[in-house]
Amino acid sequence: MDFLARILQEKQKEVAVMPLEERLPVTRRPNLYSKMQKSTQQMQVIAEIKRASPSKGIINQEVDIIKQAKTYEKAGAAAISVLTDPVFFKGNIQDLRLIAKTVSLPILCKDFIISEKQLLRAKNAGASIVLLIVAALTEKQLYHLFEKAVVLELEVLVEVHNLEELRRAEKLGAYLIGVNNRNLMTFDVSIETSALLSPQLSDRIYISESGFKSKTDVHQVTARYQGILVGETLMRSEDVAEKMKELQVSRCG
Repeated sequence: MDFLARILQEKQKEVAVMPLEERLPVTRRPNLYSKMQKSTQQMQVIAEIKRASPSKGIINQEVDIIKQAKTYEKAGAAAISVLTDPVFFKGNIQDLRLIAKTVSLPILCKDFIISEKQLLRAKNAGASIVLLIVAALTEKQLYHLFEKAVVLELEVLVEVHNLEELRRAEKLGAYLIGVNNRNLMTFDVSIETSALLSPQLSDRIYISESGFKSKTDVHQVTARYQGILVGETLMRSEDVAEKMKELQVSRCG
């Protein structure tokens, strides 16, 4: 089953009826890149609001997103990622708007972005970072959306899954690069994806995404990755603050 193809097909329908918003004034947020440059001693955690996924189904449908976001902020999250896809992840842009009014952290709009409409909507809702997935975009789309995001003063987390995509992200000029341990076609997860790419990483900020359940998992990527993105584990945790503390491992020695 090709999850990515299904998601992109549905996303085309969503974007087709999405209005092109005018740019609105928004609150400026801390810069994630600068924040991670200065915080090299400890693994930084981008904590995610994730109600469901295509492969796991419902993860935490009844979550109090305001309480969850406040807990993430208090526990020292570097940023908060908010899934805004309504069909496969049961999120929505209103989640992001509410969280933006609640916390002062950098906020990542986590979606399958294929249109400038989505960039504007994310910016107006309070996002300071957007995700561009190399596997979901043509070369022309990738460059166009990256440039538009920069004009909108959005940071861009460019997501890759293999060496070829990594080289494309670096050529693009991306300075925040996410290595997703999840195969977007099968949705299988392996932290080995990040480990295998470690020798190829250069001088950017790299974030390993997906699959982290314990500090043992995190220790696999401390050498070359400055941060991790964690959704399901935190959304299922009975003690979110304690789980965050466990995942914020030392990157020294």
